[in-house]
Amino acid sequence: MTASNTTTDGVVLFAHGSRDPLWRKPVEAIAIRMAERNAGVRVICAYLELTEPDLQTAVQTLADNGVIAVRVVPMFLGVGRHAREDLPLLMAELKARHPTVAFELQQAIGEDPRLIDLIADIALSP
Repeated sequence: MTASNTTTDGVVLFAHGSRDPLWRKPVEAIAIRMAERNAGVRVICAYLELTEPDLQTAVQTLADNGVIAVRVVPMFLGVGRHAREDLPLLMAELKARHPTVAFELQQAIGEDPRLIDLIADIALSP
């Protein structure tokens, strides 16, 4: 999913990545749904490894399109090493590379009680 040109705020859906090209479909489906629900949102997917674009490239795309505030949403169910260690380092690099952009790092999606409730509801559904 690429960025649109209607706002100065952007969202990066940041996922792990995989060699399997079908793996990225759910993340991209979320980006599409976000754009459908809010046509003004600039949303782009980024991946830690094995899939393009990486976080630096995604943020550069947003910045090149006039985004001045970026919220990074870690699409991790669990808070493992990537969320605890790798992502803070990547965020520090982003802030150094883009000093005029305001960055917000959201908690990992799997920590949100709304998602936990939704997954529980889905798992309990017949």
